[in-house]
Formats: sequence, structure tokens, C-alpha cells
Amino acid sequence: MMQQPSAPSHTKFSDDGFWWWDGASWKPAVSPDRLWRWNGQAWAPATQSGGPAAPSGGNVGMAVGITVGVFVLVLILVSIVVTVILLTMGNQIANVFSNVTAALGGG
Repeated sequence: MMQQPSAPSHTKFSDDGFWWWDGASWKPAVSPDRLWRWNGQAWAPATQSGGPAAPSGGNVGMAVGITVGVFVLVLILVSIVVTVILLTMGNQIANVFSNVTAALGGG
């Protein structure tokens, strides 16, 4: 008698490793208390290898780097806008302050 080959179990995990696809919907791959992890066939202690690797800190570092880069870019853009405004309207702003000073001092 010939034995039927079993269908291969290809559990698909999300990129972050927190979800797995059961063929119909995404299911959590980590228990709510984060002590257990689904390894594709059964729940195993989260510290035990065999399941998808827990997300590394590399993505966190990249997110911090991007955030700092965007912040620096915004500071540079704001300084350019302020410089352009002061160069184009500097004399008008100086006139306003001199008028206020004259009004306060002359009164």
C-alpha cells in the first residue's frame, strides 16, 4: 500500500512576525502576554527558536534616523524661508519698528 504524501505546511508570517496567514485570515502569532509564539504548527515559548524571529532593533534605529533626518530637513527649510522673508521685507520691518519707537518716544 502506498502512503499518501502529506501536504507541506507552508505557514506564511507577516514581515514583523506578529501575524500568520491560515489560508483565510491573519491570526496573531504571539500571545497577548507575549510569552507564547506560534511556530507554524503549535504554540511554543516565545524564547524558544523555531518560529519567526522576533523583530530586531534595526528597524527602530532606521525609524529614529529617518525622524532625525526629516527634523533637520524641516529646520533647514524653515531657515531658508525666514532668510528669504527677511531679505525681501527687511526694510519694511525696520520701518515698522522705527515708527513704533518714534510713536512711543515722541508721545
